Amino acid sequence: MSEFSELHDELRSVAADLLAKDTVDWPLLVSAGWVGLEASEAVGGAGATFAEVAVICEELGRAAAATGYLGGAVLAIGALNAVQSNDSRDALLQSVVAGTTRGALVLPGAGQPAPFDLATTRLGWRVHGCAAFVPDAAGAQRLLLPARDADGVAVLVDVAAESPGLTVTEQPVLDETRRLATVTAEGIEVDEDAVWHLDGDPDSGLDALTDRAALAVACDSLGVAQAMLDTTVSYTGVRQQFGRPIGSFQAVKHACADMLVQISVARQLVGAAIASPDPRAVSMAKAYATEAAVDVAGKAMQLHGGIGYTWESGLHVYLKRAALNRSLYGSPAEHRARISARYR
Repeated sequence: MSEFSELHDELRSVAADLLAKDTVDWPLLVSAGWVGLEASEAVGGAGATFAEVAVICEELGRAAAATGYLGGAVLAIGALNAVQSNDSRDALLQSVVAGTTRGALVLPGAGQPAPFDLATTRLGWRVHGCAAFVPDAAGAQRLLLPARDADGVAVLVDVAAESPGLTVTEQPVLDETRRLATVTAEGIEVDEDAVWHLDGDPDSGLDALTDRAALAVACDSLGVAQAMLDTTVSYTGVRQQFGRPIGSFQAVKHACADMLVQISVARQLVGAAIASPDPRAVSMAKAYATEAAVDVAGKAMQLHGGIGYTWESGLHVYLKRAALNRSLYGSPAEHRARISARYR
């Protein structure tokens, strides 16, 4: 366990240094090896696990970095790993890892996990449906559409971004660090090689992809919260009031202590969810971590006083990111309802 802790600490340090750059574009993420972290070594990946991806997700949240990592790497690679191996899938996975192709899993940020239908007509196979709040679909060259075939079986359909009938419309949101889009399929024609079946039980596999997205967002929120606490502790240590640092006042100490407790609990829940595939653990992590991040960011703005509400402080960037994370892939209320339903 200590060996992995050292590995994660080193990965976290490297990630922090890389994200401190002004511009972190997609080629930089590819060259750093982050895109292919979970891909097998046979296709040029690192053969790592989601635990390592979680470290990157947390650091992205800590830096409030505007990258396409969530949709283009975390979700796309996870989806490609989840389907049965075939020539077209293997070629796309290798291309995504190498950075020559950008993919995206069209998993809606809210709603059903399989928003598309795969129908068989006299003209061939056609895909219909619509998904909203899809991360990083805009700019992707290949889109993986979660769909159900005529028998109701969950599959992934591989389509090119320029396919006739496919429309990707960017959705402006409050958080300017993320790119979300609505993806609409109006009778996209596909062939048999583009329809991929999930390993194991199809519905369980699709649910696992949604849980993966929710957990990645929880990791991001953990980074957001940690950044807000670190910034606040630093600021209150130098901001003077009545001749002494405001961090010496009991009310400020208590507020910072409350933030630390929330982050500590969130870190434990996120760590438990990473270690266990249990959907209940994921829901507990997503519900608590994303809600805590909003609360911590709000307290950080208050403790910064008037400057916390200015554009120059940059705190609003974290608050907006935390607010969007809270709603993506299920609100805290939805995840708590999911947890309670398992005990009925």
